[in-house]
Amino acid sequence: MIGLYIGLYLTNVPGSVAATPTASGAQLYLGTVPATEPNDRHPTWVSYYAVDAKSQNWPPTTTYVLPANTLVHVTIYNYDSASGLRNPWFGQATGTVGDVITLNGKTTQGINPDDASHVFSIPQIGLSVPLEGVSSSAKNPCANAPCSLTSDHTTTTFTFRTPGKGLYRWQCFVPCAAGYIAGFGGPMQTVGYMDGFIKVV
Repeated sequence: MIGLYIGLYLTNVPGSVAATPTASGAQLYLGTVPATEPNDRHPTWVSYYAVDAKSQNWPPTTTYVLPANTLVHVTIYNYDSASGLRNPWFGQATGTVGDVITLNGKTTQGINPDDASHVFSIPQIGLSVPLEGVSSSAKNPCANAPCSLTSDHTTTTFTFRTPGKGLYRWQCFVPCAAGYIAGFGGPMQTVGYMDGFIKVV
């Protein structure tokens, strides 16, 4: 039975995406959406995607390959609305260079916990970045991936230094899984949606 589970897991996990090398370090672009693509096996689940600088080419993966001991510059386009945090601590940026993020062009140490939509967190290295949600009065929201930069979104950027080689789990800590007990089931516990891995090579 365990062999069957492992076999099914390995044949159904999406692939990985490598960060783009630049002169100042690696660059990783991600997107978060209120619902996956309509043809996904879970079309109503919230999800992270790898994207490019123009929020195009959306491979459905949550495993990201990064170089070891390197500064990584991350940009996250968030198209989802606010869910709020149960623990306000997650509203603060930790583990980034300077413990700050840039939200829509303004540098800050955190956001109002009520305005959080998602969190990008790598607990093993102490990294946690809150993502502010799109306003409930947004005029041009995106319902399903892929989303365009012309749709309402927030943009969060931050930089962190990768540790040594290894496999590190990342996850979201906002209870954003609507329809599941306490908001932590379904996409919140499934690799390929609201959690995944950082492969440091």
